Amino acid sequence: MTLSSDRPAPAEGTEVATLAGGCFWCMEPPYESQPGVYSVISGYSGGPEVNPSYDKVASGLTGHTEAIQVTFDPDQIDYAEVLDIFWRSMDPTDAGGQFADRGSQYRPSIFVHGAKQREIAMKSKQALMDSGKFDKPIVVEIVDFDAFYPAEDYHQDYYRKNPDHYKSYRRGSGREGFLQDTWGDELKKMQKTGKSYEKPSDAELRKRLDDLQYQVTQEEGTEPPFNNEYWDNKRPGIYVDVVSGEPLFSSHDKFESGTGWPSFVRPLVRENIVTKEDRGLMMTRVEARSKHGDSHLGHVFSDGPKPTGLRYCMNSAALRFVPADDLQKEGYGEFVKEFVKQAGK
Repeated sequence: MTLSSDRPAPAEGTEVATLAGGCFWCMEPPYESQPGVYSVISGYSGGPEVNPSYDKVASGLTGHTEAIQVTFDPDQIDYAEVLDIFWRSMDPTDAGGQFADRGSQYRPSIFVHGAKQREIAMKSKQALMDSGKFDKPIVVEIVDFDAFYPAEDYHQDYYRKNPDHYKSYRRGSGREGFLQDTWGDELKKMQKTGKSYEKPSDAELRKRLDDLQYQVTQEEGTEPPFNNEYWDNKRPGIYVDVVSGEPLFSSHDKFESGTGWPSFVRPLVRENIVTKEDRGLMMTRVEARSKHGDSHLGHVFSDGPKPTGLRYCMNSAALRFVPADDLQKEGYGEFVKEFVKQAGK
């Protein structure tokens, strides 16, 4: 089995779902708002060609369909719930494409990773068929996963980068109206996030951030090693996005990597970290961004210690440290118990 190319394997304890529901721009957002979802990548799957380009896939000649690959924590959101979101994000009765997008490159499919996923997918599909929700057959294919190839960078998080065009496309394609007519209030139930973390306007960011913070978070810059605020910080507490305030890492997971940047074995809140392929600087790396603030944080490498084997190498300028003693008063009370537990050992 092949996962997407040029990326480290999913973190220990996570699971991968590969799904096709037409235009991948529209399939990313329903998952990125879900607790337990670690990353959502747009790409191509279902065909024999290796590393196809968007233009070749769009021609319909590669055999691939536009797809997304969702990495998630099954302890927070299981595969059946992942599929529930899938059914409510596309038209399961249209095998010839999705809405205004026609052709085999838009055919809906569930690419199962193993027998367990196949069993769950078959039951999920049958339950939808038995529900009587649709008066047409459910035609989504359930096929064995083979390979997934990430799409070009400009396709990743398209709804964030080009919100006006994305909204116009979603409405104009007919997807928005179909989903509202079919599912109505059930769509709102999919939005399970609690506290709201938002990215301020650019004007506000220029007021709030210093030059280095702005360069790192908004322009994908890198601060100097061993000459930044948190590389050697050993105090107990959490690290939050300097832009949005969303919690990202814990001091429990911080380790001395020898690189001169703050390094962590895993995120504190896994769904608040979004990873994407970065081909800058004549190399391929995995960039880490905050989900809600869309801040550039740093990169993820596969040379970390146990238990994850990962190294989240972050920029101090993208982070704000909240000491354990201040968690309650700063609105991060849900993490207090972790530090009380640690102190009591």
